[in-house]
Amino acid sequence: MQDAIERAKAIRAVIFDVDGVLTDGSLFIGDDGQEYKAFHSRDGHGMVMLQQTGVSLAVITGRQSQVVRLRMESLGINHVYQGRRDKVPAYDEFKERLHLPDSACAYVGDDVVDLPILCQVGLAITVADAHPLVKAHCHWQTEQGGGRGAAREVCEFIMRAQNSLDSVLARYLPPLRAV
Repeated sequence: MQDAIERAKAIRAVIFDVDGVLTDGSLFIGDDGQEYKAFHSRDGHGMVMLQQTGVSLAVITGRQSQVVRLRMESLGINHVYQGRRDKVPAYDEFKERLHLPDSACAYVGDDVVDLPILCQVGLAITVADAHPLVKAHCHWQTEQGGGRGAAREVCEFIMRAQNSLDSVLARYLPPLRAV
């Protein structure tokens, strides 16, 4: 745990997988081919708060979805890589665009397709319901499953390690009243 906290202090960017991390992994596809996904609202707000501290966010997903584009747009996440079955080139493109070393990047994944990046980043994170092989190769694991608050846990873990969580949360508290 202490190693993960130390690694989190250096993080300047977090990359999230989508299916199984920002969602519970379920894919709802209508007869017309329209795809639906459920995102947890607290995950989204955690991502917004983390961005407010200056940490950049991205998503890399193997699937292509209008729903993902719309959700990331609503959260102000500009680095969205979709349809990337091989995720490493997207990760390399993101790092190059932001001029970041691996040690400044965290990746959150849940399945074996995420392992090539998880084994490369400074902070490898997985969700509680991830594949066992992924769990074995990560520095830290959330208590919540994908799409069930795991992304919020990740965001707060990094903010706590970087001593920014209290100041971010203080924005939501009313001023103390004199008694």
